[in-house]
Amino acid sequence: MSEIPRRAVTRSAKLATLPLGFAGRTALGLGKRTFGRPAETVALEVQRRTADQLFRVLGELKGGAMKVGQLLSIFEAGLPEEMAGPFRASLTRLQEAAPPMPAATTHRVMAEGLGEDWHELFAEFDDAPAAAASIGQVHRGVWHDGRAVAVKVQYPGAGKALMSDFNQISRLSRLITPLFPGIEVKPVVADLKRRLEKELDYDDEARAQAAFHHAYADDPDFVVPAVVAQSGNVLVTEWLDGTPLSKIIAGGAQDQRDRAGLLLFRFLLSGPARCELIHIDPHPGNFRVLDDGRLGVMDFGGAARVPAELQWSIGRLLRIGTLGTPEEMVEAARDEGFLAPEAQVDPEQLAALVSAHAFPFAQERFRYTREWMRQETARGMGIATDLRPDALARHLRMPPQYMAVSRALSSCGGVLCQLEAEGAFRAEAERWLPGFATGDDLDDGLTGGEATA
Repeated sequence: MSEIPRRAVTRSAKLATLPLGFAGRTALGLGKRTFGRPAETVALEVQRRTADQLFRVLGELKGGAMKVGQLLSIFEAGLPEEMAGPFRASLTRLQEAAPPMPAATTHRVMAEGLGEDWHELFAEFDDAPAAAASIGQVHRGVWHDGRAVAVKVQYPGAGKALMSDFNQISRLSRLITPLFPGIEVKPVVADLKRRLEKELDYDDEARAQAAFHHAYADDPDFVVPAVVAQSGNVLVTEWLDGTPLSKIIAGGAQDQRDRAGLLLFRFLLSGPARCELIHIDPHPGNFRVLDDGRLGVMDFGGAARVPAELQWSIGRLLRIGTLGTPEEMVEAARDEGFLAPEAQVDPEQLAALVSAHAFPFAQERFRYTREWMRQETARGMGIATDLRPDALARHLRMPPQYMAVSRALSSCGGVLCQLEAEGAFRAEAERWLPGFATGDDLDDGLTGGEATA
């Protein structure tokens, strides 16, 4: 019996306890409120206990549950400090760790992928995993030519388990949403499901990583490990040493935080210009700061294509968001599909929302902070809970072509707030986004983008 399906009943039972536990805690809170405790205090206590159980259970699981936990952990910067503080250490562990599978199971997957004589391809192979993730774990080894390598092995039955997890997780949206006001959980989970189906294909991941490796070869700022071999559910790449970004978040000096944050942002924005791909899973576990100061990047299973036309559209939208009038913002949002053609919205209300998100790019330097993220989260919650007939939230939507880029950049913003990084982020946008610096038409914008890249 395969490793993950054998645990399906246990995993589903753990997930199923979350709504029941939430209901019980809500009832407990109501009871305490009846005895004179302020409603705000009771609500905060319910949130704390709910978050505690949510992250504890997600952290024990592989598959989709852990992936959702990793994503939510990025947004902890948007939680009130009295809630975020106690969970920060456990969330960092969630980004970096998961239970290992038995060595015998690992060997079986290796044989299925690389052949029964797979041991002969390695001078050394460590049975103990060096790291574990949502759909596989990584072993350290030495290739037969002497190169240190990372061997990514997919959990048997990962695909079936992922779909089972997501069917369960989709029912938890009402539990997760109150913890992260302003974030629409259902579309995020739906997009994660589509992306994870793609991540199961290690051949696709190898192609994406090879494209990034070629685009960033000999780069002074970044290192993308080369693909050494790939077959079936096994992916072998060059090993990458360095300090995990999570450690920089936990205790790095401010200059380390600033540089790591700027490089992370630069990598995400430069990918489309350099190879028409964007890394859409920028949680800290996928990055290492090397001794020479470069940023090492791993895990390209979620890479998404960003064609030149979309790059220009993103740059144009950002330019209008920082320099345009409210009426221009409404027109651009309608043109790109963020508003229905017939939607009637207050331009000033839309401008207030757009300007807040574009604010980091409206000035020469900006510091991302947890406080700023909490303010923006609260602003989003205010719009989402506005029940007036002309409420902006009911007219907004995310066009499919922007989903991957939006996920990448919003996740990056969460990490930058965890780092509390300061930098010239506007200059990076001007360098890498055609249409942002000049606002030229499509053909000129694309030419300018290629020139600056």
